Amino acid sequence: MDAFVNWARNQSITPSEVRTPASADEVARAVRDASSSGRRVRMPGTGHSFTGVALTDGILLRPTALTGILGGGDGWVKVAAGTPLRALNEELDRRGLALANMGDITAQTVAGAIQTGTHGTGREIGGLADQVVEMDIVLADGTLATVRDGDLFDAARVGLGALGILTAVTFRVEPAFLLRSRREPLPFSGILESLDELTEANEHLDFFWLPHTDTCLVKRNNRSPGPARPPGAFKHWLDNVFLENTLFGAVCAVGARFPGAIPRINAISASVLSASEFADRSYKVFTSVREVRFLEMEYAIPRHHLAQALRETRDLIERAGWKITFPVEVRVTPPSDAWLSTAYGRPSAYVACHIYRPTPNDAYFEGVEEIMTRLQGRPHWGKLHTRDAAYLRTVYPKFADFVALRDKLDPQGLFTNDYLNRALGTPPDAPEQSA
Repeated sequence: MDAFVNWARNQSITPSEVRTPASADEVARAVRDASSSGRRVRMPGTGHSFTGVALTDGILLRPTALTGILGGGDGWVKVAAGTPLRALNEELDRRGLALANMGDITAQTVAGAIQTGTHGTGREIGGLADQVVEMDIVLADGTLATVRDGDLFDAARVGLGALGILTAVTFRVEPAFLLRSRREPLPFSGILESLDELTEANEHLDFFWLPHTDTCLVKRNNRSPGPARPPGAFKHWLDNVFLENTLFGAVCAVGARFPGAIPRINAISASVLSASEFADRSYKVFTSVREVRFLEMEYAIPRHHLAQALRETRDLIERAGWKITFPVEVRVTPPSDAWLSTAYGRPSAYVACHIYRPTPNDAYFEGVEEIMTRLQGRPHWGKLHTRDAAYLRTVYPKFADFVALRDKLDPQGLFTNDYLNRALGTPPDAPEQSA
């Protein structure tokens, strides 16, 4: 049996069986078969989680046959759970529609993205889970439920796959629109002094701080009436393929071999950053190409703690003497009402730390994690962290309600795994199993 390996190649498992269901009925049959044979069952997406949230040692369901638009109407579209976000964006655009906000990676499946809380950045518009209006979900008893309100809806939108297996998701959509993207380097110290102004003045704010420098690349994306002024084919290739991937990958490889050169490399990178501006269809502005493999940890903190978190992270890196190639990324979102959304109940800021995959640095992640947890941080469910249920219940007001609902719907732990047992606790009637 082939092993399941995630994108970052830091998580893998060999399931007892692999199936490729082509309908909700086939998903339900797999769930019933798993239950009757004492196995577990999960349906991972494309493996873009850095944690073990998607793993199973039982029946692994590949979502590649559960794809496509299933229906649509005034302001909504229903899509099969295994549809890649890239394909959804392109089909919505063909229909003259768009999602109001999204993250910057489009390789994930629809279900995988919302189940782990993919969020993007937005002053007033939240992540993918906040744009969901209905879900079809196969429960542990093998029944198919359609949920559009109530506790199960609020819990399952960021459900970690712990409440059931999604087979279809209905999103709220709107007419396609343009975004004007303005990118420019700004000093780290200046950004800290103007965070509130930057956030309030821009619909979508995203910035990257280059460690060992005082430079941030700030991206401000706001709706534009047009006309569209997309970057030319060469400019797009230069920025998105060559500079951000090919050249950056080479820089990371040099830094891995000669760590002492990283501060100088980052300084050179900062010195060549320049301002640019273009306007294009929203999904093309929201999303980026990511080919250089990395490991990532990201925490959501109350937005008013952001300046403190960034200062402490900068000071920690310099004090510890670590040589960090990858920028630290910062984004913001409004409060969410999905129970396990990292933005539940509070305006949130996200601090994401990355490390080149061939050169992991556990101490870096551990040090930043200590800062973030001291500031009531919530770890992204699909990114590396060491938090367990004892900690998570202190930062999620609806954590106990989520676990109680999980225990009611899946007391035998049909959908659980080691990661979920650590993060949520073990279901009451779950047998002891590994992985």
